[in-house]
Order: sequence, then structure tokens, then C-alpha cells
Amino acid sequence: MRVKTDERRQAIMEAAAELFGEVGFERASMAAISARLGGSKATLYSYFKSKEELFAAVMVDSMTEQADKMIDLLAGSADDLGAVLLAFGEAYLDLVLSNGAIAMLRTGMVDGNRDRLGPVLYATGPQHGWDQVARKLASWSDEGRLAIANPTLAAYQLKGLLEAGLMEPKLYGAEPALDRNLVIRSAIDGFLRIYLPA
Repeated sequence: MRVKTDERRQAIMEAAAELFGEVGFERASMAAISARLGGSKATLYSYFKSKEELFAAVMVDSMTEQADKMIDLLAGSADDLGAVLLAFGEAYLDLVLSNGAIAMLRTGMVDGNRDRLGPVLYATGPQHGWDQVARKLASWSDEGRLAIANPTLAAYQLKGLLEAGLMEPKLYGAEPALDRNLVIRSAIDGFLRIYLPA
């Protein structure tokens, strides 16, 4: 029974992804998605409480594999934190500067307040990822490899350093303000200067 449930959920997400791609979030409706599937809206709502939740699931699913690989990089040998964090930084920027991630971010920003989509997208995407990074930083701190009093703050500081001069121009459709390799190297150097034990 679980296999059928998973298959149905996947079919719903695929149909929704097609429709969102064709008409956008605003113009897509749960009725149109259920019509495309040939099922009822009641069935659709038994899997997803709202169009916002379904859109968030579609967007996050489309980037989950890449995000998982990025987080897995933090499981590398902690003997060379600099190398681990550089690899993570590269993978992070590959993910967040991708067209899919930018589309999700723009949709969350434009429709987020009105439709409660933004908080759902944020919680299932970026917040979840940076919570995982914070846990890894905390474990490195517990092992004495880093000296971090507030791992969540440190995680978001790393995020800010990695995005500097790259994310904002991308959102505007402009060229990066800084060289990406320079940003990554200086971000990790600066982060380690702050948090390596004295």
C-alpha cells in the first residue's frame, strides 16, 4: 500500500510541476492539477493541504538531490576543515545560484506574504539546510576543531560570506559584483579566522 501511496504522491508532484512550469504558481489551481491527474480534489488535498504546500514540495524535491550532496560534503574528513568548507562553498553556490533555486526564491518573495508560500518554502528549503550546517558546526565545536558559541549564528554568517556580491546581483539578473572564486576563498578564510580555536 505504501508503494501505491508514494507513486500517487509522485504523480501528483509531476503533474503539478508541469502545470506550475506552464502557467506559473499564481495561475495554477488545485482543480487544474487534479483534472490533469484524472482524480478528485479531495484526493489531492489528502496528500497536500494547500497549493502552497504542493508548490514547496515540488520546488524542494527538484533540488533535494543536489542539496543532499552539498550537505554530505560536510561529512568529509575534518582534518582539513578548510578543504571541506571550500568544497561545501562551491556546491552551495552551484545550488543557490541555479535557475531553479532563483525561481523558488523569487516566487517565495513575490507570493510569500499573500499566500503563506514564503514561510513554507523557507522552512522546507533554506532553513532546513542551514539547520543541518549548524548541527555539523556544533559537532566540530564539540570535538574542539572549531570554537563556536552559537552554531546557528555561525552557519548564517557562513551563508552571508559565501553569497557576498553574488546572490543579490543574480536576483536582479545582473553580472556578479565579485569574482566567485575570490568570494569563496575569502569567505572560508574569514570564517576560519573567526572560529578556529586560538
